[in-house]
Amino acid sequence: MRFRRISLTIGITLCALAALMLLPALIDLVDANQDWQVFLVSSMLTFFIGGLFVFSGIDLESSEIELKEGFVLTTLSWLVTAGFSALPFVGLGLGYTDAYFEAMSGLTTTGSTVLSGLDNLPRGILLWRSLLQGLGGIGIVVTAIVMLPFLRVGGMQLFHTESSDRSEKILPRSAQLIVFIVKIYVSLIVLCTLTFGLLGMTAFDAICHALTTVSTGGFSTHDESFGFYKSAPLEWACIAFMVLGALPFVVLIKAVNGRSSEVWRDTQVRGFVGFLAGVSVLLAIWLAETSEIEFWDALLLASFNVVSITTTTGFANIDYMEWGPFAIGLIFLLTFVGGCAGSTSGGIKTYRFQVAGLLIKGHFLSLMSPHRISPLRYNRRRLPEDVPFSVIAFLAVYMATVAFFTLLLAGLGIDLITCLSAAATAVGNVGPGLGDTIGPAGNFASLPLAAKWALSAAMLLGRLELFTVLVLMRPEFWRD
Repeated sequence: MRFRRISLTIGITLCALAALMLLPALIDLVDANQDWQVFLVSSMLTFFIGGLFVFSGIDLESSEIELKEGFVLTTLSWLVTAGFSALPFVGLGLGYTDAYFEAMSGLTTTGSTVLSGLDNLPRGILLWRSLLQGLGGIGIVVTAIVMLPFLRVGGMQLFHTESSDRSEKILPRSAQLIVFIVKIYVSLIVLCTLTFGLLGMTAFDAICHALTTVSTGGFSTHDESFGFYKSAPLEWACIAFMVLGALPFVVLIKAVNGRSSEVWRDTQVRGFVGFLAGVSVLLAIWLAETSEIEFWDALLLASFNVVSITTTTGFANIDYMEWGPFAIGLIFLLTFVGGCAGSTSGGIKTYRFQVAGLLIKGHFLSLMSPHRISPLRYNRRRLPEDVPFSVIAFLAVYMATVAFFTLLLAGLGIDLITCLSAAATAVGNVGPGLGDTIGPAGNFASLPLAAKWALSAAMLLGRLELFTVLVLMRPEFWRD
């Protein structure tokens, strides 16, 4: 394990983060807001520490990162980047616990917040929150596509791309894939910004919301989130871009390269889009029947919130806690679903439910026809033998993790509904939960400090696909 190479990469990341801090500093300077000094000092400190990491990590012998180093680097990058991303929040008056929670929530694109009065906050800090989610989104996609398939846990080995192999090196061809990912990601953000601007948002709001929509993060510049705009066209546009952000980026790359038929041929995409449509219509019918809402208005409300929660974005256009027990229960269950593998979304992911369904189907077929041999197939190819076990193991660990954090929060004296929904939304990187404290109309500021640290850890575990940490904890992983 060459820690100098890890140090060098983390140092470069911190230097890039320092440069990013200059953008909100510039916004505050233009607005004649003295907070620009906070961002400038934070940038200088981050750059100084990053520079030390770079100089201590220079290794002229090898420039290629090995697989084990990549896993360690991924974990440390989230922790260190969140620590330095919290500095501007500290400079603006938050305690370090709240600042770290906000930074981790941004980088993991969870969208939980301890801030209130967003409409009156300086534009610099609002932009910084959005930039963190934009940065976190691209990091999540790269990790999911380039790193996690090599880990061969949770079923991610299904998603080895044409440019990857099973060697112990992260090959140069992975760098080419990353370039494609960045191009698609930036293009979606630019297109989303233009769409939001044309539909009535200010230029600043359009940029901020585009960053947090495509990254499926959910930070807004207003306390009312998307409900502030009261615009059906904006909400439908947001739905479209949340769905795009939750689709596999490898499939989007194929579509851009002239293989558009691959999008709908993908089993995961069909299942994900079909699920969103079915649940949205179901909830819309229920809302229309139980309240004085016209069906088409109910369909917009239902679609926006179903897509927002399922894609783990966390935007809200209404307080769904007022919809009654059925809707609340349905929305809580949606926090576990997530989007597609290789996207910016969190949660369990659609393909794992599909593989679990194939296993159940195969089990019943074997009961009815014990001598029948039916190999499991997914996405037009046979499932590798280790995938079914990996998926079931992941589901078990995922639910156990939610249960652990639920009990941990309950031990801090928090009510059960808040504990359960906070744990589920943190591990799933969803954002808002249930109840008055962390529901769509509340925020996480009133939680105990220990609860915020616990939820920060849960957010990180969710983004590392849980098993990454478990693998790093195994002694054999560190053996040469």
